[in-house]
Amino acid sequence: MTTFVRVCGLSELTEDTPKRVEIDGTPVSVVRTEGEVFAIHDICSHANVSLSEGEVDDCHIECWLHGSRFDLRSGKPDSLPATRPVPVYPVKIEGDDVLVSLTQES
Repeated sequence: MTTFVRVCGLSELTEDTPKRVEIDGTPVSVVRTEGEVFAIHDICSHANVSLSEGEVDDCHIECWLHGSRFDLRSGKPDSLPATRPVPVYPVKIEGDDVLVSLTQES
């Protein structure tokens, strides 16, 4: 059974601005963009830096340090230097509550 945890309110999320949260010690970046909410592991697979400090554009989040872009839907990088994906997590919206499960979608 998948367990979801409330991480924030939907009203707390600003469009295209990542919000860093932690679930049981796991850093997660929650992003509201293009009418959806995504949750992606907050640490870049290329360098140990927070993705939530990067910019969001076209359903991608960009690592601020070296410019690698990760698809918020799949976690796959689409630019170097990153070559490994980062985990993405299921999200549910219940009223104003944003819930995330650490069960990986990909």
